[in-house]
Amino acid sequence: MKILVVGSGGREHTIIRKLKESPKVEKIFAAPGNGGISRDAECVNIGAMDKEGIAVFAKENEIDLVFVAPDDPLADGMVDTLTANGIRAFGPTANAAIIEGSKVFSKNLMKKYSIPTADYEVFDNPEKVMEYVESKGKYPVVIKADGLALGKGVIIAQNRDEAAAAVKEIMEDKKFGDSGNKVVVEEFLTGPEVSVLAFTDGKSLKPMVSSKDHKRAYDNDEGLNTGGMGTISPNPYYTDEISEICRKTIFEPTMAAMNSEGRTFKGCLYFGLMITPNGPKVIEYNARFGDPEAQVVLPRLKTDLVDIIEAVIDERLGELDIEWSDEATACVVMASGGYPLAYKKGLEISGLDENGQVGSATVYHAGTKYENGKFLTNGGRVLGITASGKTLDEALEKAYAAVDKISFEGAHFRRDIGKTK
Repeated sequence: MKILVVGSGGREHTIIRKLKESPKVEKIFAAPGNGGISRDAECVNIGAMDKEGIAVFAKENEIDLVFVAPDDPLADGMVDTLTANGIRAFGPTANAAIIEGSKVFSKNLMKKYSIPTADYEVFDNPEKVMEYVESKGKYPVVIKADGLALGKGVIIAQNRDEAAAAVKEIMEDKKFGDSGNKVVVEEFLTGPEVSVLAFTDGKSLKPMVSSKDHKRAYDNDEGLNTGGMGTISPNPYYTDEISEICRKTIFEPTMAAMNSEGRTFKGCLYFGLMITPNGPKVIEYNARFGDPEAQVVLPRLKTDLVDIIEAVIDERLGELDIEWSDEATACVVMASGGYPLAYKKGLEISGLDENGQVGSATVYHAGTKYENGKFLTNGGRVLGITASGKTLDEALEKAYAAVDKISFEGAHFRRDIGKTK
C-alpha cells in the first residue's frame, strides 16, 4: 500500500512510524511533514489545509489511503473531498468533526443526550458573559472559545479581573479569530484528568489505552496552557471500574448521540475526561488523535494499525480484536524557549543521529526542519521524546536520559512529567 499522512507535527510522526511497522505498507508520503518525518516518509510540499491539492496528489500517485490527522482539515471537510474523489480516507467527515470544531455544539449534544459534563452557558455578547460570571460569583471559572484554537482557547479565570481579560482577549481582540464569536462559560471541575482515545466506525467503539497529558508550560502545573508538554500511559487514575462507567455513560452514548443527529463519527474520537467526586465527566471532545497523547498510546498498539484503519472505513471494527502492550510509556516534550508565546526558529539541534533519533528512546519530531544534514527548530513544540518500560518510573527514566543528550539554544521542558500529586 501507498499511504499519505496529512499534517506536520509530532502526532503525524508517531502515526507514520506506527504505519511503517505494517508489512502491508510499501511507501508513506507526508503533506507537508517536517524534518524528522523526512527520515521516515517522503515529504511533499502540499499544505495540510489544501483539500484539492491533497486529492490531486492522491489520484496522480495512486495513493491507497489518506490519513487526515489534524483538526483543521477535518473540520474543513477534507475527508468529504477525498471520499467524493473516490479516495479512501481515515477521519470523520466535516459534519461529524463539528464535535471538536464547535464547543457550543458538543456541550448542547451532551445536554440533550444526558452525557455527564460541567454545567455551562453559551454567549455571543461579551457584556452578557461578565453579567453571568458576576451573578454566579464562583471562581475559578472556565471560559472557552467556541471554535478551534490550537488547543489554547480555554482560559481558567481565578477571579473577576482574569475573567474580564479572557473575555476581552477571546471576544473583542479576537485572539483566535472567528473561533471567539461565541464562548462557553463552564463550571470549574476538580479531579484527575484522563485522556481516552477510541477507534469508532459508528457501529462499535473500541477505547485505546488511557493517557495523562500535562498542559501547563512549567513544572508543578504552573504557567500558560500549551498544546501539551508531555504525557504518560497508562493513566494511574483510570481504573477498570472507571473505564466501565465511562463506556456506559460517556463513550457509547456519544457514538449513539452522533448517529441520532445524522453525524455518524468514523475515525479516532478523543475523550478529555475529569474524574470528579461525582464520577467521570467530559471536559472536551477531539475529532482526532491527541498530540502528545498519540506519542504514548500508539507505541503500545500491537495490532496492525492499517488493519484497524481499514476496519473503521469499512464499518467492520466490531470484528477486530485490538491488542495492547502492558508496558508503560512516557513522552517528554522539548519546546522552544518562550513557548507558548514568542520563540526563535532555525536553531540547530545537537545530539540526534542522522535519522533524528537518540539511543533507547524514540524521538517524535513536532517542529523541526532538515537542512544541509542538520536538524533545526521550526516550531514551539520541537521534539517529543518517548520511552517504554515495565513500569512508569522506568519509562520516565529512559525518556529523561534521552532528553539530557539533546540540546538547542533556549530548550525548555518540564522535569515533572508523570508525577502525581
